[in-house]
Amino acid sequence: MTHTAPTPTQIVASPGSRRDPRRGGPVIAGAVLVTLLAACGRSGAKPAGPAGPVEVGVVTLEPTAVTLTRELPGRTSAFRVAEVRARVNGIVLKRLFTEGADVKEGQRLFLIDPAPYQAALDGARAALARAEANVANAKLLADRNADLLKDNAVSRQEYDNAMAGLKAAEADVAAAHAAEQTARINLGYTTVTSPVSGRIGRSSVTEGAYVQAGQATLLAVVQQLDPVYVDLTQSTAEVLKLRRELESGKLRSAGQGRAKVRLVTEDGHEYGADGALQFADVTVDPSTGSIALRAIFPNPKGELLPGMFVRARLEEGVNPQALLVPQVGVTRDQKGLPIALVVNAEKKVERRQLVTDRAVGDAWLVTGGVKPGEQVIVEGLQKVRPGALVNPVPAGGAKQAAR
Repeated sequence: MTHTAPTPTQIVASPGSRRDPRRGGPVIAGAVLVTLLAACGRSGAKPAGPAGPVEVGVVTLEPTAVTLTRELPGRTSAFRVAEVRARVNGIVLKRLFTEGADVKEGQRLFLIDPAPYQAALDGARAALARAEANVANAKLLADRNADLLKDNAVSRQEYDNAMAGLKAAEADVAAAHAAEQTARINLGYTTVTSPVSGRIGRSSVTEGAYVQAGQATLLAVVQQLDPVYVDLTQSTAEVLKLRRELESGKLRSAGQGRAKVRLVTEDGHEYGADGALQFADVTVDPSTGSIALRAIFPNPKGELLPGMFVRARLEEGVNPQALLVPQVGVTRDQKGLPIALVVNAEKKVERRQLVTDRAVGDAWLVTGGVKPGEQVIVEGLQKVRPGALVNPVPAGGAKQAAR
């Protein structure tokens, strides 16, 4: 006969155990089960004890002097804009410049047909010569009558008539001089020159076009681009707030001279040269509730073109007691309000609602909710909750969480 070894799952009944008459297997007594459970309890792991304080990275808030800036939208405009217009009537004979080129003040731009104006000048000069000849004749007659009057050879009336004729001839000379000068000026206007140095745009007329002085036909536009203006807008609320903070001493003036301005172009790059705030308008735009500011920037390379959209960073003042909270330590609640987790004196976490003024680099300028000397959690925020006991260490020194 072959004997089969019992498997580990089989349990041998004790001699005093009862068997099930239907199945033939042993009935396990309750005492045996209790014994087995107790044995398992002794061989298992011990229950975990209470967890220790969580280590978090903190930043201790300390007042620091910060130069505050305000970023404002604006557009560039030319320092000077000269519209070159026709000052005489005539046909344009030549265009004497290249479109889009830099021109100098006094440089010739157009030539208008000068023939009729040269003829008018010649006629005015002839009239002037005739008037001068009449003056010479009238002067001789007046001198002759003066000598004859001494001898009573002519009447007083004849002498007076001679003197009046002399004065009339002198007046004709003056009128002829004015007509000759006018003709000479009109002839000069046939050569159109640039009134300022700058960059000229496209020509509004071509050779053969008829231009008119009465309608002041536009010929071209010259714009001076070095330096350039940047026209900005700022809300009156911000202006009033800045003025109150400067008057109360909360802010110190950034400088005695004109405030410095930095420029950010449309592609996000910072312009290489600093500008200066030139003036602030005294009139508020009723439709927007803002005032106009104007800054001036050097533009030697011509990088800034009129009409470009830019953002200007304007220095407002210096806050000597600014509290800066790193942005990584500030979150938002369901209402969108800024909050931070702070470690109190008992090394427990407190939830604080902050009052932020603006972003300064990678931090928030905070005006309420925290005080100098308090510790703001910036590392390990996901591991703690308000009221939890923590072990604060300087930010950057906290241990990395186990992976």
